[in-house]
Amino acid sequence: MTAHEDSRAKADRRLAWSLVAVQFALIAAIVLLPGRADWPLPEWVQMSATVVVWCGVVVMAVAGVGLGRGLTAAPIPNAHARLRTGGLYRLVRHPIYTGLLLFTTGEVVSSRSVHVALVGALLVALLTIKARWEEARLRERFADYDDYARRTPRFVPSFRLPRAHM
Repeated sequence: MTAHEDSRAKADRRLAWSLVAVQFALIAAIVLLPGRADWPLPEWVQMSATVVVWCGVVVMAVAGVGLGRGLTAAPIPNAHARLRTGGLYRLVRHPIYTGLLLFTTGEVVSSRSVHVALVGALLVALLTIKARWEEARLRERFADYDDYARRTPRFVPSFRLPRAHM
């Protein structure tokens, strides 16, 4: 590895872990900011938001297990990383982020807080930036990543109904 490549790798690691630190700070704020009553919330919506939170946790756990030893908080593939295209990774490229977005949506709704909603919006923006940055590293590591990215949505699955033949 040349000095320039080593310098780039160190800068990438610093940026990667900075993104992770901001992500965890935003998650902590979402969980720890006090709830308010900025909007009314029927009981069935509160219960639905709780279900969405737990669905998010389950999606994150299943996606994490799917990565096996390739799992890392940093958006840089580690030495054990493999391009996963099955399971939840068949539906979206970043199912852990999808789970986190579900979790965040449920927390925002149930908090009834504009402040939590703003922090949630910041987290969505950060995850979008982080995913794009991570995808650049995945393209460098895996030759077939572009093909996978073309057919697989980033965060939200695309459930298309079969076309009727005319």
